[in-house]
Order: sequence, then structure tokens, then C-alpha cells
Amino acid sequence: MRGCCYALLATAIWSGFIIVSRAGGTSVLTPFDTAALRFGTALLILLPIWWRQRRPRQLFSRPVLLFAVFGGVAYALLVYGAFKYAPATHAAILLPGVMPFTIAFFAWWLLGERLNRARQTGLLFIAIGTACLGWDTFRHDQIAWLGDVLFLAAALCWGYYTILIRCQPITPWEATVGGAIVAAVLYLPVYLLFLPKAISAAPWHVLLLQSAYQGVLAIIIAMLLYMRAVTLIGPSGMGAFMALVPAIAGFAAVPLLGESVSLPLAIGLLLVSAGAYFGTRNQRAAVIPD
Repeated sequence: MRGCCYALLATAIWSGFIIVSRAGGTSVLTPFDTAALRFGTALLILLPIWWRQRRPRQLFSRPVLLFAVFGGVAYALLVYGAFKYAPATHAAILLPGVMPFTIAFFAWWLLGERLNRARQTGLLFIAIGTACLGWDTFRHDQIAWLGDVLFLAAALCWGYYTILIRCQPITPWEATVGGAIVAAVLYLPVYLLFLPKAISAAPWHVLLLQSAYQGVLAIIIAMLLYMRAVTLIGPSGMGAFMALVPAIAGFAAVPLLGESVSLPLAIGLLLVSAGAYFGTRNQRAAVIPD
């Protein structure tokens, strides 16, 4: 019972991440601002934890640097940039939905893993669901495709990040903490010196929401809940809960953000959720996207 509660909370946070990030994308904040709030908040919380658990020199090892670049800076900037163009319903398909594709691709390419029948079925569902999204996008929205491309690039970054963690003698929690801190160290000076900013024009409640959700809930709390759930109900059980994210986030965007869901898009959301479920059955634990 406790494992299911942890899993539901982690699923709710990741679903909410899509909604909150889209809200940030439609605000005055630039993608660079949102990334700065994400990494700056996480740095303030995680650095003391890392200092007590790890020696500082281990922070800049090659694996952690790769985690910071692909799972941290690149992923965040691509996602937040995408939300300037594409709605949350698209993100619901192209982030948690397509990630099983990208993880399977890099697992095959880098590790030589073969796909079992369950994962093949899941990827087929995801492919059809994504095709529904593509057809609906080009039929109605000539701008959202820019965001969709950025979402796909972000999913590739996360897939590579996930396989990197599998290949390194480091736990997902260590990769999350170290990657977030190093990402902040790499990104924040560049942001402060060179990147465009609109953070001073944003209302305080927007800044508070993005800081708390991106830097605390998405990076820290969701990972703790995820790891605890995997311990209690296993990777397959957690994967089944995570398969709910596309449908929850996509349909929640209608009342919360005023977005619309056409019939092809609704079919795509359901197919991608089904595909994510089949694709995570009897698989090793993936790292929760944040």
C-alpha cells in the first residue's frame, strides 16, 4: 500500500511538471530564467547534502559532468524552450511517452540490448500515438511543431542520460544530486553574464511556483518518492504508474490551462499511455524524468 502511495505521488509530480512548465512557458519568463530558477533552487538545497555525503573533488568526475550536460542543462533548456511553442498536451506525448523509445534506442546502440515482445508492443503503440499527434499538429497548428522538435530532442537527451547511469557505478540518486549541482555550476555563471533575462518582470508568485516546483518537487521530492516506490513495488510496478503520466497531464491541461484536446490527440494520449505501460513491463528501472 505504501509503495502505491509513493508511486502515485511521484506520478502526480511528474504530471504536474508538464502543467507547471507550460504555465512558465506562457509567462514573461524566458526558458533561460526557468532553468536558472530550477538549478539555483536545487543548488541551495542539494549542495549541503552532497558536502556531507561526498568529497567535493568527486563532484566533477566525468560521469557526473555528462549527467549534468545531458540530463541537466541540455534537457532543461530544450524542454523549457519547447513550452514556448507547444502546449502541454504535446509534451504529455513527446516527453514521458517517447522516452521509452529513446531509452530503448540507446540501450540497443550502446549496450546491445534486444527488445522483448512486450517492449516491441509498447513502442508500436507509442509510434501510432505520436503519429496521431503529428497529424493533428500539422493539420491545425503551424507553430507547435517547433516545440515538438525540441521535446523530441529533450527525450533523446534523457534517453542517453538514462543509459549513462546504467553504465556507471553510481546510483540514480547520486547522479541526480551530482548532476543538478554541476549543472548549476556550469549554467548559472553563463546565465548571469550572457543570456537574456526577464526574471525581474515576473510576478513573485510565478517565481515562487517555478522555483519550488522545478527545483524542489521535480528534482528532489519526485526522485525520493520514485526510489522508495521502486524498492517497495519494483520497477515494473513503478513503470505501470508512470504510464499514467501522458493521459493525466494531457487531459489535465484542458481545465487547468484552457487547452483543447481533439479526437486524434485524445487517441494519441491514450495510445502513448498504453505503450508506456507495455514498454515498462519487466524492465529495469528507468530514471524518473524531472
